[in-house]
Amino acid sequence: MDNRTLDTTLCDGRKLIVHPDIIADFTKMPFDNNSFYLVVFDPPHLKYAGNTSFLAQKYGKLPLDWKPLIHKGFEECWRVLKENGTLIFKWNEEQISTAEVLKNITQKPIIGHRRGKTIFLVFFKDVN
Repeated sequence: MDNRTLDTTLCDGRKLIVHPDIIADFTKMPFDNNSFYLVVFDPPHLKYAGNTSFLAQKYGKLPLDWKPLIHKGFEECWRVLKENGTLIFKWNEEQISTAEVLKNITQKPIIGHRRGKTIFLVFFKDVN
């Protein structure tokens, strides 16, 4: 799922194709509550990138006031996650630290893994 499609040639000649199965906004997913046992949330992570830059085209771009967007996106992922489900959250710390992101998320990860500037966090939706 992505909110855009793109088929372009980058400045170095490589093709960049973004062709999701479902076009939708991650803050308003077209799924019922408790739909999935596994959700992977890989939102844009850059605030500062030119609108036509390779990074913005490939990964998308956050608004400067990114905190409400990430909070709402995470809550939406949590809504569609079934009880006893797992949410994988991917974040790159190039411009915003994971610690800053976690301040805007209501759940706590059970485990995390760092690979360079990229962090993978695992959340588990326990039965209430």
